Parts: sequence; C-alpha cells; structure tokens
Amino acid sequence: MKTLLYRLLGPILIVLSIAGCATQTPNSPAAVATPSGPPKALLWVGNSFFYYNNSMHGHVAQLTRGDKSITHRGVSVTISGSGIDWHDVASYLGPDRIGKYSFVGDNEIRFNPPGPQFDAVMVMDCSQCPIHPQLKSVFHTYAKKHAETIRANGARPVLFMSWAYKDKPEMTAQLAEQYTIAGKANGAQVVPAGLAFAKSVALKPNLDLYVADKRHPSLAGTYLAACTVYASLFGKSPVGNAYTAGLPADVAAHLQQVAWETSQEYAAK
Repeated sequence: MKTLLYRLLGPILIVLSIAGCATQTPNSPAAVATPSGPPKALLWVGNSFFYYNNSMHGHVAQLTRGDKSITHRGVSVTISGSGIDWHDVASYLGPDRIGKYSFVGDNEIRFNPPGPQFDAVMVMDCSQCPIHPQLKSVFHTYAKKHAETIRANGARPVLFMSWAYKDKPEMTAQLAEQYTIAGKANGAQVVPAGLAFAKSVALKPNLDLYVADKRHPSLAGTYLAACTVYASLFGKSPVGNAYTAGLPADVAAHLQQVAWETSQEYAAK
C-alpha cells in the first residue's frame, strides 16, 4: 500500500518541493497588517464545489462546535459554475454588506458588531480554470486582485485548492502546483483539499469521494474537504471529532486522519 501511495503522490511531492508552501514574501501585499490565526468569521467565495451537500461551510461550523476554544461563523457566497473572475469580492466586503447580521436559535436575527464582518476570505477558482490554457493567467491575475482587495478590507486571503476529476487524477499535481504558486506569490494560505482527495483515493480506492459526474463531491468528499479546511485554518486535528456528517464511524475516522496528515504535510513543505 505504501508503494502505491508513493507512486501516486510522488509527482505531487515533487511539485510542492519545487514550488514551496504558501508563504509571505517581503514585497507581497501581505506586508500590510491583516488578522492572523484561526478565523472567527470566514467568507467562502466559490462555486458548486462549496455548496454541494448542504454547503461545506456548514460542515466546518459543525466541526468547530465541539471545541469551546473556537469562536467561528462562516458565510458562503457561491455562483454555479463560476470562475475566480466571476466574483466581485469588493462588493461582498464592508461594514454594511454581507454578514452584518446572523440567524441564531429559532430563526432569531442577531446583529453583529459594526465594522468589517470577516477576518478571512477563502476563494476558489473553477475546477479546471487554474490549469486551463486560456484561463490559467486569469486565475493568477484574480488571485492577486482578490488578495489585495481582501487585505484592504481588513481580512486575510485564503486559497482553496480543489481536487482532480475522478477520471483525470493527473489534475491533482497540476492544480497543486498552480495553487501553491499563487499562494506564495500573494502571501495567502492554501487549503490542500485536492491533495487530501488524492491521498484518500490512494489509501481507500473503493471509498467514492465523487457523485456520478466524477467532479462534484459525494458527502464523503465534502466531509473530507471540510476536515481539511478545519485542520488547515484552525491548526487542530479533526481526528476523533464527534461530528461525522452521518457517515459510518470508520469512514469518518479515515477521512479525519487523511485531512490531518495532508494539512500537516503541506504546511511542512
């Protein structure tokens, strides 16, 4: 099994060792003071990969609820089939825009404190755009533009590395390379969800992380990605977390372990 895993993930590790992890550079926009540490309020900006299975941000919120040391809320802004350039991130941010009130309890409205509503914004591109010959440059242009906009509004940028199509595993290394380059260039943390998918497939190929279209996530895929977000952004292991999204205990345990190992391996590069 180890031999199979290294054969499948070897090209990915080479890519990451060359590109390096997403780190801040002296001349990047990250030199501007922005919030650090686990996000207390996270805005998700993306597409159907986020909103499948009742929205990934909700699963992350459930994972955080068992830890009294975490204060967190998430809001998701998605457009079906969207690329990174479809989103007007500047229009989402500001004291009187998205997130100024929340629904709590029995649909009660709670008005949040005035001022910037998010301390982090996580952005993803369309599933193939970062490696598409006509759209790769658009990905890098808008990763930079959005990172600058996010910082100008008092938050820190995060990039969500998406996964390969089920029948195109070579996409994993290609997407990992482009997201890592963009993260490093813009001082943005990268959540390695795509690498977690590849690792799970290598270890448990019979556990299907996809629905029939071979692109969108099954509930197990959404849960794995949510655990990877949790592990990456909060720096905490999801292993043993009581929230399993209704998956069998052994399946949830496997996905939790994969998410934790992947986030730690990626951060160490």
